[in-house]
Amino acid sequence: MMNRYRKQTIINSFSISLVLLMFTACVPSLVKKTANKEVPANFHNSQDTLPAFAGTQKDTMSSAQINWKEFFTDPYLNNLIEVGLENNQELNITLQEIQISQNEVRARKGEYLPYIGLQAGGGIEKAAKYTRDGAVEENLNIRENEAFPDPLPDYKIGAYATWEVDVWNKLHNAKKASVFRYLSSVEGKNFMVTHLIAEIANSYYELLALDNQLEIIHQNIDIQSNALRIVKLQKQAARATELAVQRFEAEVAKTKSLQYDIQQQIVETENRINFLVGRYPQPIERNSAAFTDLVPKHIQTGIPSAMLENRPDIKQAELDLKAAALDIKVAKARFYPSLGISASLGYQAFNTKYLLKTPQSLLYSLAGDITAPLINRNAIKADYNSANAMQVQAVYNYERTVLNAYIEVANKVSRINNLEKSYDLVAHQVEALTKSIDISNGLFRNARADYMEVLLTQRDALESKFELIETKKKQMNALVNIYQALGGGWQ
Repeated sequence: MMNRYRKQTIINSFSISLVLLMFTACVPSLVKKTANKEVPANFHNSQDTLPAFAGTQKDTMSSAQINWKEFFTDPYLNNLIEVGLENNQELNITLQEIQISQNEVRARKGEYLPYIGLQAGGGIEKAAKYTRDGAVEENLNIRENEAFPDPLPDYKIGAYATWEVDVWNKLHNAKKASVFRYLSSVEGKNFMVTHLIAEIANSYYELLALDNQLEIIHQNIDIQSNALRIVKLQKQAARATELAVQRFEAEVAKTKSLQYDIQQQIVETENRINFLVGRYPQPIERNSAAFTDLVPKHIQTGIPSAMLENRPDIKQAELDLKAAALDIKVAKARFYPSLGISASLGYQAFNTKYLLKTPQSLLYSLAGDITAPLINRNAIKADYNSANAMQVQAVYNYERTVLNAYIEVANKVSRINNLEKSYDLVAHQVEALTKSIDISNGLFRNARADYMEVLLTQRDALESKFELIETKKKQMNALVNIYQALGGGWQ
């Protein structure tokens, strides 16, 4: 008897193993691709390329780890950033997407837990007399001298449960994938925060630059107006011609027209900042007088591997990569049999006064079922292949994101260094041309230079001052952009 039982057990085990082997063999084989996470040791190939940063490349400390409230020292700018982080509509939309991802995690978690519900109902049924049920009711009594009610009521109350046993971790992996996507949405929000802070800061420095350019125009108008007055006096003394007077008047009019273009740019820049901080147009508080004295702070880039931990877009791509890998496992598990269990417990009777009688009205059930796809599994294969393709996409996206981040930092480090050298040269140019204005005016008054030399000198001086302000703005923008490129701002 025991040998017979063992034989049957061996046969059953062999049968189950054979079935599982059959399903396993039917799973298509895929070529897996893994992400390359290696990055260069430095942000440039030669230590001689960027001597200003040669000492900081080996330092593991990165300026990205500094909180934005400490990185930016202008109180007006910090106030704008704080308002923007609270009111920016695009950022708030992203926060709702995070909430949606969090709800997806809850939904996935509930899928591999038993589903339990309550059920209550009632009904009435009239069986035809010349049928099996009708004949039974006609010939049998519920109890002695008590016939079946006609029609027959039915009342039921109880609980039921269904549960898909997660044999292949299909549901568990789906839940983990949704967790990674939730964390990815959080990193997406952090990336948006860094972008928003950088955009507000860049727009703020652009506004300060425009204010200073407008002030330069006003100063230049005074200088040109004074030169025009001198030319008119010299014409009266027959030392200059009407042509000189008209050329000076034209130059004054041209410079005056520039101020309205600058004023329009100031309005648009203010409104851009107001849009970023989520409010209707209003004046932007700022200290424009201190703009030319701003000195970009020294930036520590740290090592490239630290960038992988600081930049939210890289961490987001990595989390998407993990989720995509789990999606393949979920799709693969659909080829295998699934085990479901259902159960119910309650009371059922044809009269409410008997409904809660135990054990007469008690009912219960317990059942299990195994289902497996056998024919026309093209949809499952398509999902499996699609999951693999999306995982390959995620790998390429991760590698592209890392490469883009590295190049961004390398470019911006180089830009900071070159702008520093450029600013010194432009400042020297402005100093020389400013002195040349007084020299040319003196020579013109003494008839040792013609009016065209005076006009060209004034024009060159105006352009050089504009260029100096523009270079200062580029320096501050480069500071903001390297901070963002290193992953700073979201902490």
